[in-house]
Amino acid sequence: MLDRFYLPLLGLAAIAAVAVALVWPQGLGDRSPAPFGHPPVQRTARMQAAMHRETEAAQRRVNNAREAVRNIQKDALAPSQ
Repeated sequence: MLDRFYLPLLGLAAIAAVAVALVWPQGLGDRSPAPFGHPPVQRTARMQAAMHRETEAAQRRVNNAREAVRNIQKDALAPSQ
């Protein structure tokens, strides 16, 4: 295909992609402008509670792992008789 046809078509395709990105639903992030989009899933109370539970569980796992490492190190440095 000749460059004089291909490059303008490529430019139009890029402009169309940007235009579609401005109005297409954005997934789980912020809501798209009306009338497109839907309420963000991550902002619902149910999802917020699930994310909070997941964060707390991850923090507990990290704390348990750190405590296990401390115990192993303590036993290695001062083994019980």
